[in-house]
Amino acid sequence: MSNGMFWCRLVALFLGVVSPALFAAEGPQVYSGMLGKMVIVVELDLRDPEQVIGRYFYRKHHHDLALEGRLQGQQLSLVEGRDRYDGAPRPELRLQRSSQGWHGEWVGPQGKKLAVKLTQPTIEEPPAGAEPFWYRLYEESPYEFLRLKKLPLEPGKRQDFMGHELQWWTEAVSGLAMFEVLSGYPQAQLDSINQQLRARLREEVIDYHACKLGAGDSRAEFLQTVRPRLLSAHVVSLSIFTSYDCGGAHPDFSDAPLTLDVHTGKPLGLEDLLWVGEGPAFHYLETREHKPDEESVNFDVFSQYRNRYFAAWLVEQWRQIAPDELPEPADDLECNYSDPEIWDFPSWYLNEEGIVFDPIFPRVARACEGTEWSVLPYAVVKKHPGRLRLALPD
Repeated sequence: MSNGMFWCRLVALFLGVVSPALFAAEGPQVYSGMLGKMVIVVELDLRDPEQVIGRYFYRKHHHDLALEGRLQGQQLSLVEGRDRYDGAPRPELRLQRSSQGWHGEWVGPQGKKLAVKLTQPTIEEPPAGAEPFWYRLYEESPYEFLRLKKLPLEPGKRQDFMGHELQWWTEAVSGLAMFEVLSGYPQAQLDSINQQLRARLREEVIDYHACKLGAGDSRAEFLQTVRPRLLSAHVVSLSIFTSYDCGGAHPDFSDAPLTLDVHTGKPLGLEDLLWVGEGPAFHYLETREHKPDEESVNFDVFSQYRNRYFAAWLVEQWRQIAPDELPEPADDLECNYSDPEIWDFPSWYLNEEGIVFDPIFPRVARACEGTEWSVLPYAVVKKHPGRLRLALPD
């Protein structure tokens, strides 16, 4: 396997392209112990002895360091960090398997040696009554569970938004923030909404550390802006815009909004709110593990609907709402907003005016995203109610 393929595999694993549940089922091994006088947590994928991959973090600092190497019998040889292809030596871990785990030494580029001792820890389950996020993380990624349980959320400013009091919270290591809703809904609804918001913040923290791992050095960037967009009687909607540089060929950005059903606290799919196909509306929602949730139709059904009905219908709405943005002919335009393909799977959130859509362009035309005019008014949305037929603002 080439170095390029290796790092694609590693970043795919830790960014969630490979389902964490699948990865956990096939068994990365988690260890904790000492490197010198520092406590560390280590995760190793030992399935391919010729291409062992892993990561570890110091409990004091929390950031990942990548590992790669070979397992020969009971001897495990690992190099630390990402290869910069400049011939510079990297730290090494030289470990021997024991009945308890691994022991050996860490050897620095200048020859400094520190003792290493690792055992498989007994990881306590989340306490009774813990939020569902913690149970899920405990099952899917003990490594992330051990990290995040030591990363508390710190209170920040309070804000009034649309008659609701918001409390902002920040995770200090990543600097990422999210709000909770303190007022304006019954307590049971506040509890379910805020569980989802806290879970999303912690999922973003996981992505932040995966980005740092992928870049392998201080050049990594993961900057995020969260904005509440609508708090209504039935819907909470927010945008989550991230600009990032995780070691790929180019920096990138994306908006991954979140819209919740106030009554259940569950995330909503677009088809829950808007339906322009034939027959009854379905539910489709992709989870953070890049698979539909339990109530979803499969992706083939979803994509056929988006391609056959939704995208072309949305373009026709834009021709009426913003005709100057979709001139004819449009073949030579860099930002061809009349192309249905860019509206197949747009990001979206709700605000006071309607559903705000953002198209998806190829990388060479990403500057065409971030449209400010692509808002579908509620007067139009209400003529095409989705699966849940929720009452939307006027």
